[in-house]
Amino acid sequence: MEPAAPAVEAAPNGGTARSLAEKVDHLFRTVRSSRGEYTYEQVASEIRDAGGPTISAAYVWMLRNGKRDNPTMKHLEALASFFGVPAAYFFDDEVSAAVNEQLSLVAAMRDAGVRKVALRASGLSPESLGTIADMIERVRALEGLPEGTDGDDVEPTAAGSPEGGPAGG
Repeated sequence: MEPAAPAVEAAPNGGTARSLAEKVDHLFRTVRSSRGEYTYEQVASEIRDAGGPTISAAYVWMLRNGKRDNPTMKHLEALASFFGVPAAYFFDDEVSAAVNEQLSLVAAMRDAGVRKVALRASGLSPESLGTIADMIERVRALEGLPEGTDGDDVEPTAAGSPEGGPAGG
């Protein structure tokens, strides 16, 4: 029998990190198919079809809703693979934060208006991109929205998001 994964781990700042259920829920809400949020049956059947461990739709639901919080490492690896994130997403706060930042970018790019602005900005000089970013921050402030991330540590990819599995990774 494999060791159970911890449900909640301590954050580096001494606080408590998000629970396993919160992390699984976040993946469901942000990693989507072209038709919307994945169903529990889709997740379970694709994991099984890919040669992963036996997992039921009900068990996936229980993990998402905190009814079960001690999956095997194989289950976590299979969920991570399905959603296109590293397995460390469930254990390492730094990895989790970096993945969440990337997922936020992917989610934002699903918005047609955001995608249109990003595509129109392609090819502009760094100075022009900085000016546009400053203008966007001013408009966000005028509309009472929180500041966006600066994106300085986000490396662009050819299509604006990684290629690959359901998460695009």
